[in-house]
Amino acid sequence: MAHDHKLEIFRGFLKFRSNTQKIWGVLVFLTIVTAVEVALGITKPAVLTHNYFLGMKLLNWIFIILTLVKAYYITWDFMHMRDEKSSLRRAVVWTPIFLVAYLIFILLFEADYIYNVWKEGFMAWDF
Repeated sequence: MAHDHKLEIFRGFLKFRSNTQKIWGVLVFLTIVTAVEVALGITKPAVLTHNYFLGMKLLNWIFIILTLVKAYYITWDFMHMRDEKSSLRRAVVWTPIFLVAYLIFILLFEADYIYNVWKEGFMAWDF
């Protein structure tokens, strides 16, 4: 399987003639996504910092989505996950998704408690 790499990205939208050309194409795409992230981080548009969605600023949601897009393409193309069997792809993808979701839940739950302690002083747990 190592010699049968697919020479396309974006689900076949862009096709390349060689593996080197595909690597450069993915690199350009990741550079553009990173440049957008950096530009948004420097400028911080007011429309994205003052509007909230699900309790978080729109700018933060954009950063999370762009980071996931970059992680997907790095894993899919540079780590050659597209050439692996679906069971290995699921094991590699779903395990971190579960662990990250669990970590986010724990961090948000504890952060809420710490915020309440900081705001109101000592706070006892109600079991």
